[in-house]
Parts: sequence; structure tokens; C-alpha cells
Amino acid sequence: MSTLEDQSRTVGHTDNSIVIDADIDHVWRMTNDLPSWPDLFTEYAEVEVLAQSGSTFRFRLKMHPDESGRVWSWVSERTLDESRHEVVARRVEPGPFEFMDIRWSYAPEGAGTRMRWVQDFRMRPDAPIDTAAMTERIDANSKVQMAVIRDKVEAAARQRPEPAR
Repeated sequence: MSTLEDQSRTVGHTDNSIVIDADIDHVWRMTNDLPSWPDLFTEYAEVEVLAQSGSTFRFRLKMHPDESGRVWSWVSERTLDESRHEVVARRVEPGPFEFMDIRWSYAPEGAGTRMRWVQDFRMRPDAPIDTAAMTERIDANSKVQMAVIRDKVEAAARQRPEPAR
């Protein structure tokens, strides 16, 4: 078996989490409001919701241009389970991926909320980057994006009025 065949069988896996100093309902609402994602994430330029069926959303994400000026875009699907504070997502148009599955979960932790992203994927053999390199890239970028999101969600939580007692 060639090295390329080995790489195409490898499944990339990342598992990252961050504690956000805000209640779970606030974190859930902000991070699952798809139209606001260009303001929440630094990498997304545009989100277009294509369809909604109950708690399942199909949407197109467009990134800001990369260093060569190319704009990457794909269609994803997210199903929200608010009662369990879990989201299951997948790329419908996987592009350079054979598949890309993402699970978001939220859990109370102290006075805040732990947000966790678990991503499983495999790159196509003809992709410009192999699965191992993409795993490193996604792992590093997830940490950056989670920190940005934490800061924005916490700032918004501080802006909310205190509930009446």
C-alpha cells in the first residue's frame, strides 16, 4: 500500500473545548445564530441559510479570501438539539474532504459554560493537503476561533441587563 493510500484512509480527529463565562442559554443562542457567524468567527465572510426543516439548517459558508485570493465556500447542515445542548453538523458539499462531521456540545461548568467541538474528517487523495496536515491546521484554528468566540460571547453577556430580583 502506498503512502497516499495510507493517508486517504486516515481519519482526522480534533477535540477542543473552552470555558465561556456566560450562562449556557446565552452561549447556545449566540453560537447557533447562523446569520451572525461572520461577526462571531474571524474566518467567515458570509452565511446564507438555504433551508430550514425544524431544527435542521442547510447553509452556505463563504470564507474571507485566502492568501492567494481564493474564496472557499461550501454547504453544511446543522441539526440543533437544544434540550441536550448538542449540535450535529456535516459538510454536504465536502470539497477537498471525503467527509467532515462536527459535533458541538455545551455543558454548565461553574458559573460558565464549556463549549466543545469534536471534528472527524478525511481528506480526498487529490486534496492539496493530507489528513494529518489538515488535522494540525483545524486543531490550531479551532483554538483561535474558540478564544475569539469566548471573548465576544462574554462581552455580550456583560452588556445584558441583570435579571430583576
